[in-house]
Amino acid sequence: MAGKWTPESWRDKPILQVPEYPDQEDLKAVEKRLSGYPPLVFAGEARRLKKSLAEVAAGRAFLLQGGDCAESFAEFHPDNIRDFFRVILQMAVVLTFGAACPVVKVGRLAGQFAKPRSEPMEKQGDVELPSYRGDIINGIEFTEDSRVPDPNRMERAYNQAAATLNLVRAFAQGGFADLHRVHQWNMGFVSDSALGERYQDLANRLDETLAFMAACGLTSDTTPQIRETDFFTSHEALLLNYEQAMTRVDSTTGDWYDTSAHMLWCGERTRQIENAQVEFLSGIKNPIASKVGPTTEPDNLIKLIDILNPENEPGRLTLISRMGADKVLQALPPLVRRVKEEGRHVVWSCDPMHGNTVKSSTGYKTRYFDRILTEVEGFFAVHSGEGTHPGGIHLELSGKDVTECVGGAQAITEADLSDRYHTHCDPRLNAKQALELAFLIAERLKEERIGGKLNGFANGATAAAE
Repeated sequence: MAGKWTPESWRDKPILQVPEYPDQEDLKAVEKRLSGYPPLVFAGEARRLKKSLAEVAAGRAFLLQGGDCAESFAEFHPDNIRDFFRVILQMAVVLTFGAACPVVKVGRLAGQFAKPRSEPMEKQGDVELPSYRGDIINGIEFTEDSRVPDPNRMERAYNQAAATLNLVRAFAQGGFADLHRVHQWNMGFVSDSALGERYQDLANRLDETLAFMAACGLTSDTTPQIRETDFFTSHEALLLNYEQAMTRVDSTTGDWYDTSAHMLWCGERTRQIENAQVEFLSGIKNPIASKVGPTTEPDNLIKLIDILNPENEPGRLTLISRMGADKVLQALPPLVRRVKEEGRHVVWSCDPMHGNTVKSSTGYKTRYFDRILTEVEGFFAVHSGEGTHPGGIHLELSGKDVTECVGGAQAITEADLSDRYHTHCDPRLNAKQALELAFLIAERLKEERIGGKLNGFANGATAAAE
């Protein structure tokens, strides 16, 4: 990027997917107040995540990133946070057993309040109003007053994010994540199914392993890794007024960090190299990511990588593939191949959700589980063919038993969608479907490991670097 980067240099760039606030003075006042609030995350935590993602890039770990499509003020409740955290723990245990490598856990929460929209306006009947852009911007109610962008919502989002992080940190470090509690993570609507039996079998094997370790002197008291876990947060850097206000200088390094989350990303609609979102992400030192869709050209991807990670630092940049089940095998290989040929250090992750969204016959926006699985399988097949590491998965999911995605072992049909369709934006996997997908991915990772590709890729990368 030409010119010196500052937290506000994005304001000189073209920008997409942003609201038009009617009261600019009110907006400036909110931004000023936010800039004086305590950070939500700390630079040292972001550096620790970057170090873990460097292990993913080298083929020695796997990234599990997931959470709400768009967090809402209305559904903010400790039980919802607990259930989400629990299903992430379940998935991580399943993936760890399959891959026999660490799983880096990153949530789409404590900040995922803004959403890009395909259309700026929404029409119901004869009434047309501005589209809902997430609770941090406007309200979901289809009224003229609700759809007016309100900058004060940023402060409410900050406060909810702070409370969410407080509870998540307590879960991660306070004993809830202790592997001895793995049986207690088994939620009721999972335990009464064949999938629950499969998870129970895994839990029993883990118990045997822990008992053996205890006999060797490795217990929760002597080994913190058994009772605690690292958990990081992420969201799309879409509303840059909020992100700039949360960006601070790290006192230990002098670098700029966006303290709203450990990891930020730009979406498929805002990843163009001249855009404001790319400019903003290029200057913060957090680990960052970019969505990569089927229209991405290899040359443009390399230019984007050079802007976002000019020092080619492992763990700095994650590329989140979101191709669609019918395009992944054609669109992804040229990109993976070019990045490998250019020697760029990136994490490749798969978002099998956004490219597979359709409208059901009943009128609900949904996603079909088999198409999600098809894209995941295609993602693994491409990396297997290119000799690269399928580094992670990026999912929209809920810890609740929602009925928003069709299919899976639970056999949710289009007729079932209306039962518990609670999302504020896009359809999410429920806990059962998310765990089922984790088992399927674990089997694929096990094949990679047995084939020598999972850990062997790390050796190849090291040799190439030397």
